[in-house]
Amino acid sequence: MPASISLSRLSWSTPEGRSLFSDLNLTFGPVRTGLVGRNGVGKSTLLRLISGALRPQSGKLCVEGSLGLLSQTVQVAAGETVADLFGVDEGLALLRRAEEGRATIDELAVADWTLETRMAEAMARVGLDASPKTRLAFLSGGQMTRIKLAALVFNGPDFILLDEPTNNLDREGRAAVAALMAGWRGGAIVVSHDRELLDEMDAIVELTAISATTYGGNWSHYRERKAIELSSARHDLADAERRLLELERKTQEMAERKARKDAAGRRKRAKGDAPLLLLDAKKERSEKTGGDNARLAERRRDQAIGDLIEARGRIEILQPLTVRLPPTGLPAGRSVLQVDDVSVGYDPGTPILDCLTLSIVGPERVALTGRNGSGKTTFLSLLTGKLKPWSGSIRVQVDHAMLDQQVSLLDPALSIRDNFRRLNPDAKENACRAALARFMFRADAALQIAGSLSGGQMLRAGLACVLGGNSPPQFLILDEPTNHLDVESIDAVEAGLSAYDGALLVVSHDRAFLEAIGITRRVELS
Repeated sequence: MPASISLSRLSWSTPEGRSLFSDLNLTFGPVRTGLVGRNGVGKSTLLRLISGALRPQSGKLCVEGSLGLLSQTVQVAAGETVADLFGVDEGLALLRRAEEGRATIDELAVADWTLETRMAEAMARVGLDASPKTRLAFLSGGQMTRIKLAALVFNGPDFILLDEPTNNLDREGRAAVAALMAGWRGGAIVVSHDRELLDEMDAIVELTAISATTYGGNWSHYRERKAIELSSARHDLADAERRLLELERKTQEMAERKARKDAAGRRKRAKGDAPLLLLDAKKERSEKTGGDNARLAERRRDQAIGDLIEARGRIEILQPLTVRLPPTGLPAGRSVLQVDDVSVGYDPGTPILDCLTLSIVGPERVALTGRNGSGKTTFLSLLTGKLKPWSGSIRVQVDHAMLDQQVSLLDPALSIRDNFRRLNPDAKENACRAALARFMFRADAALQIAGSLSGGQMLRAGLACVLGGNSPPQFLILDEPTNHLDVESIDAVEAGLSAYDGALLVVSHDRAFLEAIGITRRVELS
């Protein structure tokens, strides 16, 4: 029987009582499926339900085939090795005994002589070369993700469940994961905002607060389908607006005809040239007809307004965010950043950056790239003054702001609105609300406490507070802005940065994001 996963009327709520799924029906076949949706909609929870880590509160969940789960959480026991992670420590110990001539005949009969070769092949698929004795605690976060993925495919499950597998990976690591998925022939459910990885999928499932919709094809095909849906929604909106205007015109004409007939009846009554009984009957019929017509017109108008509201709602959901920002006034020839022969590190005699020189002039858009550990975070610490260079000089020559991964410039105890007023003290209330609305924080949404926001909302709020004022900084520094964001939030960030006309320095491994914001130069640290 082919491997499959089916959910029938599945429901689950958080311990606080917030419903994530209600009567969810969904089927996954033995293909590679990308699972997308807003942060907080339940994508990771759905993977845990499928893997058996959580139990549904109602409904049925049927899994045909074996599963392997790669979660975002990386917890390592003290002394745990690569062999422990692969579950082969006993098998390797047997091979060592066999090499030393200490294995029994029964042990030799069950020894897996291909074990080490298969382990090496699994690690090579994700671009790693680690000894089975390597302690997991010595690996970086990115290396840990890749080694866990290697262990997952080593065991050959029918389905692999991956939760944000490319988070914290450098360019090389992302490429290795994408290559692995391109060659994977089993079933896979991949929660990710990595659009290059999603382009390796055979299907996309869009999870919302009320439903799940399956789209055949990869991410690019999904976006094309969404564009068609947006075009259809715009057509429906124009049709709803036209019908409402036509209905209001006809209602007005009907009211004017009735007014003319009523006026004619009053004139006849005043002349007295028709029987009063006949005039009263006509008046009664007219009033009844007028009342019926008015009620019918009101029902039609309510229906037309409902259609219009629904069409506008679909547009708001489907239409990409566009943002307008005040100009920074940065001249094309203005020196923004000058770094001359800078060397720095954390241990004397072991520089992380050695004799680095870099300049940014005018509204350049520069991507700072390089492998994990190449010094990108160190460089940002230099720019912000957290770290002093051993030698050389750094000059940031225009007003600037930095958005780190935690968006620490926002006070988590304050609302978005109050953070905006704190960072833009000269802004009036109307200007504040208008700026926040441009980044989709309308009405009461602007009153959310910053500490309660998701990662995507937090970054969007940071951009709104930094770029939405009357005088945005002329230089903006961003550290891995797309980590932990859902795709919709990435779209919002891209829209905000595309509207920004100052200089940009962005640390990111997300090639699609860098292309979307119009990066003009790349600087790779090694």
